[in-house]
Amino acid sequence: MIYELRIYTATPGRLPDILARFRDHTLKIWERFGIRQAGFWTTLVGPNSSTLTYLLAWESLAEREAKWNAFIVDPEWLAVRAATEKDGPIVASIANSFLEPTPFSSVN
Repeated sequence: MIYELRIYTATPGRLPDILARFRDHTLKIWERFGIRQAGFWTTLVGPNSSTLTYLLAWESLAEREAKWNAFIVDPEWLAVRAATEKDGPIVASIANSFLEPTPFSSVN
């Protein structure tokens, strides 16, 4: 199992819109593709309180490539993205990393 760490920095004032898009739309679409989330967090204390951090769980990089590539061209996702960004972008930047648990990790 590998994990993808994704950090979204919201356009100023738009973090609630990012949260709503995930809650109301994205998670349902991911379910259809078999994309598994391992948790979502907002920053309570830290350098930037306008971030959403989340983890995705993958069996392999090949699984990630196949499922993510299908998701990002899905007509329902494209419609949701367009509708939620009709007043401008809600995400200023995205950072992602792929993480492999150590042998002593609690997630093995």
